[in-house]
Amino acid sequence: MFYVRPIARGDLPAVLALSERTGAGLTTLPANRERLSERIARSLASFAGTASLADACYVFVLVDGDGDRVVGIAAIEAAVGLKEPWYNYHVGTLVHASRALDVYTAAPTLFLANDHTGHTELCSLFVDQAYRHARSGPLLSKSRLLFIAEFADRFAPKVIAELRGKLDADNRSPFWEGLGRHFFSMEYSTADYLTGIGQKSFVAELMPRHPVYVNLLPESARAVIGEVHDDTRPARTLLEQEGFRYEGYVDIFDAGPTLECFRDNIHAIRQSVVVPVAIGSASTRSQPANEELVWLVANRRFDDFCAVLAHAPARVERFPLAPEVASRLGVAEGEAVRAVALSPKDR
Repeated sequence: MFYVRPIARGDLPAVLALSERTGAGLTTLPANRERLSERIARSLASFAGTASLADACYVFVLVDGDGDRVVGIAAIEAAVGLKEPWYNYHVGTLVHASRALDVYTAAPTLFLANDHTGHTELCSLFVDQAYRHARSGPLLSKSRLLFIAEFADRFAPKVIAELRGKLDADNRSPFWEGLGRHFFSMEYSTADYLTGIGQKSFVAELMPRHPVYVNLLPESARAVIGEVHDDTRPARTLLEQEGFRYEGYVDIFDAGPTLECFRDNIHAIRQSVVVPVAIGSASTRSQPANEELVWLVANRRFDDFCAVLAHAPARVERFPLAPEVASRLGVAEGEAVRAVALSPKDR
């Protein structure tokens, strides 16, 4: 049985091993022991309630209960850009017109922006390739939404998710090759790594401040603006099912899209219910029986948060849990849990 819990200090070796498998583009999960250790410390302080809003970061791990092995990671940044600048490009339009010449041109343009400063970010989602089954991805990704639903006052009214941009067969970013390299004179992977370990001053120092005309970029760069890495397509689908939309903001390095949604409009938050538990002989089978749904279920504890998948009818007044599942969640008979039914499309 997979379950999700807050990260612990002893998870560092497992998380470092995961970060080494992510490849380029997952900026918030650098393969750097010191940076990951600092992030775990931030998460521990956040769950202890001692971190400021600018520092608050809640990191969760996916655990394979059969061997207590950490096989995935995901996080929530409570408010981006309050301590380290948050940059992205907004894809807009500049119009050039001459009535005398009867010329009218609308040019797509990239504007450097900090518009998402203060918003909550879903980030660092990664599951080991060998464990991408039994709905482990939706469990890990959407458990964060139940956490936000339960503790909404700790998060911003708008939630964003910056997704990895498209890379070519040689693991290079066409957008970086067409634009970023001209200003940074370094490899995409190097710039991405430096940003991931917190060295962001070079972005402000070297990035062009004037609008960039998209039509002046190579076709290969233009084609990937707003497109996602192949490994990130399932994550994008999950977010779009929750109501997230692309609003024209892209990453400054690889042009991956930023999806956004108002917190209270997110499906899992809006549709989640709080119900008491009935502990009995509920099934833990891998597939639900007829007229049963797969539910994401979480306890309502802040520093001891835990989420699992369970089966139950579409309508429940008391949520049925097998004893071993209730034990994993740490809930007793009659204690309330927060739950939301998964879509049949969630895999």
